[in-house]
Amino acid sequence: MEVFLGIAAADGTGIGPAFVIPAAVKRAIPHNKIDSSEVKEGWRRFEAAIRVVTEDVTERLAQLPKDKVNDIQREILETYILMLADPIFLKEVKDSFEGELYNIEYTIQQKSEQYAARLRNAGNEYLAERAQDITDIFGRVLNEMLDIHPFDINSVPDGSVILATTLSPTDTIVLSRKKIAGLALTDGGLSSHVVILARNYGIPTVVGINRDSLAKKIKNGETVIVDTEIGELLVEPDEATLDEYNKKIRSELAEQEILTHYLEKPARTKDGVEFKLYANIGSSEEAEIAAKNGADGIGLFRTEFLYMSMADGTPHVAARSFNEEEQFEAYKHVLEIMKGKPVTIRTLDAGGDKLINSVELPSFEEKNPLMGMRAVRLSLAFPQILRTQFRALYRASVFGNLRIMLPLITSTEQVEQCLAIAADVRAELKNEKIEFNEKVPIGIMIETAAAALTSDCLAQVSDFFSLGTNDLTQYTLAVDRENSNVSSLYDEFNLAVLRLINITIQNARKKGIPLSVCGEMAARRDSVLVLAGMGIRSLSMGSKMISQTKKLLEQFTIKELQAISSKRLNRL
Repeated sequence: MEVFLGIAAADGTGIGPAFVIPAAVKRAIPHNKIDSSEVKEGWRRFEAAIRVVTEDVTERLAQLPKDKVNDIQREILETYILMLADPIFLKEVKDSFEGELYNIEYTIQQKSEQYAARLRNAGNEYLAERAQDITDIFGRVLNEMLDIHPFDINSVPDGSVILATTLSPTDTIVLSRKKIAGLALTDGGLSSHVVILARNYGIPTVVGINRDSLAKKIKNGETVIVDTEIGELLVEPDEATLDEYNKKIRSELAEQEILTHYLEKPARTKDGVEFKLYANIGSSEEAEIAAKNGADGIGLFRTEFLYMSMADGTPHVAARSFNEEEQFEAYKHVLEIMKGKPVTIRTLDAGGDKLINSVELPSFEEKNPLMGMRAVRLSLAFPQILRTQFRALYRASVFGNLRIMLPLITSTEQVEQCLAIAADVRAELKNEKIEFNEKVPIGIMIETAAAALTSDCLAQVSDFFSLGTNDLTQYTLAVDRENSNVSSLYDEFNLAVLRLINITIQNARKKGIPLSVCGEMAARRDSVLVLAGMGIRSLSMGSKMISQTKKLLEQFTIKELQAISSKRLNRL
């Protein structure tokens, strides 16, 4: 048995066969002149690759059930098949290939990019959507010609322990449906998005495993154990160790059974002070899990995840439009699931490490994307996106108790610009005689030092605050929370972070602004105690943490919680 040390990231114990996800291979397109005698062979390879890709897409299309849920995916695959056989485009490629005599791979890349640019500039929304489709599908053709075969996350067997460098949020969503036993990553911090999602889905996770160990010493199919109590990965354990960990899993299941008694109970301290515990979600499926776990509502609906995966959880491979009708149906569904409980839906928080493939958004090359064009900045730079989202949100508002939240706010001016767009949308809907709730509260996330320090001013233009402690910690300490090299510096209990939280609490109290916490601090035992002692009475977390938090709070009085937080706030 070999033991590899890591950092415990998402609670639980997992046992299963190892499945090592290979590192992504970057496509490098050669660029060189060829002799005219090489044209025939180059074109033959191109046609052969088109046949392989067409057969693959056709097979995927045949396997898709013909129902409404899969309509969009069917449309994409059908479009791909048409594009692969488009005689106009193929003639352009052939004429360029034979006339300019550059290698076929370079010619395909250049012509597909040129064709896509023409479609984007055609002034037609449908054609603009097709622009990314053509680069996507001929990218697959190039991969086939260059013998590059990107890993398909859907091929991971159920019950596996996944070993990888890192995973995208979309990959994690797909894996959550696979009932995987555990996750071991070389990269990523305790508040990285993949870890947050792993906690939400109850996937035992360790991060910071030595990269060479994963690459060289662990093979697919070997039995591995993820131990998140001490942050270890055990490979090929002996029978005695397996027995010990199977007992541990049975004990964890018994504890989960005890926690079911808290599903219908309100969250209260030992002396009877009541708390509201909400859930963080990224889909209607997660809203159903939240309802089953006794959530008092939804404290954070991450709407960007709607555009990072399809209805069946598979990644979006083609650029999509921010469609009002699709958004309306998603928001309506969540509001109906929660049956009148508050549902806080955050406007698009794309950019940074959450990349959205959309025809409305150009791709940005930024040296520091986490400090760049993301969240509310992106929405205000492309206001039609925000306008469409507001329309969908207001239309859905009649189906439940909606609250709208704006991300990454740094000034009152940003809030006022968003409120002006919201007012325009309300006027539009009135003129169109579309029913909506005019009094939907619009609040903001406090997740930058700028917002915390000016929270007294922001309270004058906001209906509520939600503390996003993940980004607040990241930006205050200048530590990338996705970067394992500096993860040890990421400390939510840093005095600077706690003081900014305290400033926000005091300003919210003075101005009578409702305040909750929706960052990862809301879900961890030690930080829940500190936040409660500081005066927080509303927390939003992964659904599976709600019952545990109820059990935790009932063990303390408010006076005891205040003593715990006072030690943190008053240390020199």
